[in-house]
Amino acid sequence: MLEPTITDYGLEFGYLEPRDVTDQIVIHHTGNPTDDDLSAEEIHESHLAQGWAGIGYHFVIRKDGAIELGRPMDTIGAHAYGYNSHSIGIHVCGNFEIAEPTPEQIESCAILVGWLTEKYELEVDENHVVGHRDLMPTACPGEALYNQLDVIRGKALWYQNHYDNEGNYYD
Repeated sequence: MLEPTITDYGLEFGYLEPRDVTDQIVIHHTGNPTDDDLSAEEIHESHLAQGWAGIGYHFVIRKDGAIELGRPMDTIGAHAYGYNSHSIGIHVCGNFEIAEPTPEQIESCAILVGWLTEKYELEVDENHVVGHRDLMPTACPGEALYNQLDVIRGKALWYQNHYDNEGNYYD
């Protein structure tokens, strides 16, 4: 499988609990009034200011497709109340009620989802790769991104089927 390039800023957190089970990947958007492109560092600072242990999402995907590490992958997130203990949160930057995700974001999200579902031995389907709104009443991840979830799942499967364990392409 093609392993994503992930930028790690070495964020410092308060107490985090380890996550023992991973059976879902939850896709989010910013949802701020503007279509922003906040870094993992900026979201981390915002969440710290709210009294959290730090950024609640495990990954942030910027407008240019760059993937940034948020909360450590093996810890419980703070992104989908009631589901945090068994899920990974992916934050895609932007407000997808008023804007479209970039093609780079869709591609990076697919690579990340493909890698994570393979790593945690999950099916790439609507039960394991979900939008935040599939779990609770919210507009998140915004209509435009939510409408791309099947595309993301399909591309994730393509990446899994066309790259070997060393990240080499084959057909």
